[in-house]
Amino acid sequence: MLIKKKRDGKSHTVRNVILSVGSFAVVFGCFLFGFGWISGRSDSEQEEILRKAIQNGITECYALEGFYPENLEYLEENYGISYNKDRFFVGYQPRGQNLMPDVTIIVKSAS
Repeated sequence: MLIKKKRDGKSHTVRNVILSVGSFAVVFGCFLFGFGWISGRSDSEQEEILRKAIQNGITECYALEGFYPENLEYLEENYGISYNKDRFFVGYQPRGQNLMPDVTIIVKSAS
């Protein structure tokens, strides 16, 4: 003879709450992962855009004025280069008036 245990409404409620919280945690985790991935991708795209803008400014300066800019500030003042200095570090090393400068761009970590 089998004894059937009577199920009360509380066990279903607890199970539903656990499933709901678990589902929410999974969806929230996926959202955070996706946001981090998109944010990282955006940083690399912004870095590439900044790199191209600086290279274009350097080339335009040489073509129009016959020399490479001595510093980054010259490009900012005369060729419209602007960037988020809190987000990017730009190293600019001139090598002479007739040699293209070395440019290094580093994305600063978010603190």
